[in-house]
Amino acid sequence: MVKEHIRKYARDAGFDVVRFTSADTDPEDAEALDRFLKSGHQGDMAWMSETRKRRIAPKSLMPDARTIIIMGLNYGPSTDPMGILRRPDRGAISAYAQTGRDYHDVVKKRLKLVGRWIAREFSSDIKVFVDTAPVMEKPIAARAGIGWQGKHSNLVSRDFGSWLFLGEIFTTLDLPPDLPEADHCGSCDLCMKVCPTHAIPEPYHLDASRCISYLTIEHKGDIAEPLMAQMGNHVYGCDDCLAVCPWNKFASRSTEPVFAPRMELMAPRLRELAELDDDGFRQVFTASPVKRTGRDRFLRNVLIAVGNSLDRSLLPVVETLTRDSSTLVARTARWARARLSDLDASDHAD
Repeated sequence: MVKEHIRKYARDAGFDVVRFTSADTDPEDAEALDRFLKSGHQGDMAWMSETRKRRIAPKSLMPDARTIIIMGLNYGPSTDPMGILRRPDRGAISAYAQTGRDYHDVVKKRLKLVGRWIAREFSSDIKVFVDTAPVMEKPIAARAGIGWQGKHSNLVSRDFGSWLFLGEIFTTLDLPPDLPEADHCGSCDLCMKVCPTHAIPEPYHLDASRCISYLTIEHKGDIAEPLMAQMGNHVYGCDDCLAVCPWNKFASRSTEPVFAPRMELMAPRLRELAELDDDGFRQVFTASPVKRTGRDRFLRNVLIAVGNSLDRSLLPVVETLTRDSSTLVARTARWARARLSDLDASDHAD
């Protein structure tokens, strides 16, 4: 009965799915994380190793926690995220980052609302977390029955497909866990085949150091030339392996107003993105997760897309950026210039 009261309140607060699982450590989570770290596929995300002990043991974040309540918000996009890939003059921004609000802020605000009500209603201690905390939320969500981790390692839901923001409330309430969801991937390997950089070398194993989302968001330095050539027009994140999942046929467009995409971020012109200075970058992305990359890393991504665009009309803006004060931007601009210039030379040779 307590679970149903909580579930109803959370759904009234705007969450689309609410499930429960134990706060105890699951040895399988530790084994999976250790295999990943041993492979070195975390790239330069050193924080994954640094937070290992807290990551594998939920109670390290709240010692007296008994139950984890994990909640999801549907952010199903209104258009096919793969469509932008057929428009090489535009920049592809991941669907979650096209919204008018950073989802971390939205989810955390609602988690706190529900958490305060639980604390008051049931005399329980609580803590709330979104994905900036060292919580292995995808395995926890699978254990709680929200979905399962697909062959791309992301969560898949039978009801919402690939499009759920997750957040957790740790509580001292001792509640019976929900049943986990079975794996329904079967023989499908579309997510593995679609990845432009071959970042899923085997089922259920992600090489994050090759993943476009990692490269465009987490990676701070230069990107290897072979990978740049495979990145297409992705400038922030990548939805390819999510978008091709057949389970998305059951997904629905989000009706949440704060997750509605901003028109200017759905298909921005590469030329306009490449011309952003610091003030322009902050103005365009002030309410978007894109702001976390900063102007220099974002322009690195844009210049890679420009180099892959085959659009020689962009050479003047690229030439300007070869003299940028950021060495990261200038180096990537020189790569883009050489790529477009080589194309020009090969055309003349023909």
